[in-house]
Amino acid sequence: MKKAERYSIVLDRFRREMPVAETELEFASPFQLLVAVILSAQCTDKRVNLITPALFEAYPTAEAMAEATPDDIFDYIRSCSYPNNKAKALAGMARRLLSDFGGEVPATMDELLTLPGVGRKTANVVLSVVYDRPAMAVDTHVFRVAERIGLTTRSRTPLSTEKTLVENIPESDIPRAHHWLILHGRYVCKARRPDCGACFLADVCRYALRAAKAGNSE
Repeated sequence: MKKAERYSIVLDRFRREMPVAETELEFASPFQLLVAVILSAQCTDKRVNLITPALFEAYPTAEAMAEATPDDIFDYIRSCSYPNNKAKALAGMARRLLSDFGGEVPATMDELLTLPGVGRKTANVVLSVVYDRPAMAVDTHVFRVAERIGLTTRSRTPLSTEKTLVENIPESDIPRAHHWLILHGRYVCKARRPDCGACFLADVCRYALRAAKAGNSE
């Protein structure tokens, strides 16, 4: 199957099977989304959503969080992975937002990357969710699912996966496609035990087809 045909089939099925696809992080403003995404690094969205209500009640805005010390923030996020580093990043990020951007979350990759705790994946999530830009954030789910389905081939880095997906997915679909791949990886195409029997892509998925062939040969 040629690349263009594979992308067309996969995207058509996602559009049909998952017409609504959005982040599972809970937030009420661009600032709160940025905080939640920083916290979500190597941590589940479920855990982040348990942490953020009290955190956002105490520090609902960049102005409020900029007044906090890392130790203050740590008390709210101690159950998250790497709480010490994330507390320092959040305090620094809030202060940078005030000093450089008037407390507003910037809308460009270059500006977002100047914020403590913000890498390319986090910046892409903000650009996609807040500003509806054609930005493809590549986390472990996106990296794994894209390779298994065959949207990428032997991709070695998240950046190479990002570039391949952006080159081949229509610009209007990219914000949704990010969530399609994440949610599919989270609930169906799991890392250890992919549920190929319940997958609407199994008949075109390279991983599923290889697994079925291997099973039939035993």
